[in-house]
Amino acid sequence: MEQKFSDRVFERVKPLWNSYLEHPFVKGIGEGNVDEEKFKHYMKQDYIYLIEYSRVFAIGAAKAHNLKTMTMFANLLSGTMNYEMDLHREYAARFGISNEELEATEPSATVTAYTSYMLNKAQNGGVENAIASVLACAWSYNFIGKELATWPGATEHELYGNWVKLYSSEEFTKIAEDCINLINNIAEGKPEHEQKELEEIIVKTSYFEYMFWNMAENKSFWPVEPTV
Repeated sequence: MEQKFSDRVFERVKPLWNSYLEHPFVKGIGEGNVDEEKFKHYMKQDYIYLIEYSRVFAIGAAKAHNLKTMTMFANLLSGTMNYEMDLHREYAARFGISNEELEATEPSATVTAYTSYMLNKAQNGGVENAIASVLACAWSYNFIGKELATWPGATEHELYGNWVKLYSSEEFTKIAEDCINLINNIAEGKPEHEQKELEEIIVKTSYFEYMFWNMAENKSFWPVEPTV
C-alpha cells in the first residue's frame, strides 16, 4: 500500500513529539502537579496564539480551490474558535480572568515567533502551506491528549482533567483527523520537492511547539525586560 504523506511526516516528527511527553510542563499536566501560575501563563499565551492560529484557517479558506476544501477550513476555524477556545475561557473564569483580559494578553517572544512563522508561510504560499502550518499543533495536541488520558487519574484531576479530556476527546480527534486528511489530499501527486517543503513546515512548527512548552514551564516573555 502506498505511503500517505502524513505517514512519512509522522516518522519524522514522532521522536520530537515523544519528547513532549517527557517535558516537565506536559508531564505536570498529566500527573496533576504542574504549578498553577505556570498553567495560567500557558493558558493566556495559548489563547492569543489560537487567535492567530485561527487566521491561518481563514487564509486557507480564502485560498481554497474548491468548495469542499473551503468548507473544511471553515469548519476547522469554527472548531478552534468555539470548541477549543471555550476551554481557555472556562479556565480563565475559574482563575478570575475576564475575556477582555485574555484578549489583551501581550504575546511572548515564542508566541510572536511561532505565529509570525505560520502566517508568513500561509500568506506567501498556496492552500497547502496553510494546512501544513497548523497541522503540528492540532495533531500533536491530540497525540499528547490521547497519551495523557491513559495515565492514572489524569482525566479526573480537579484542575487539569478537563484539558486532558478535551484534547483526547472524539471532537478534538476529529479536528486533528480532518487536518491530517486535508494535508494528505492536498499533498497527493505533488512533486517530491514540494512535499519536502511542506514536511519542513511541519517539522519547524513541531519545534515551535516544544519551545511553547518551554515558554510555559519558564513563564517566559522576552529575554530581557524593557528599560524604557
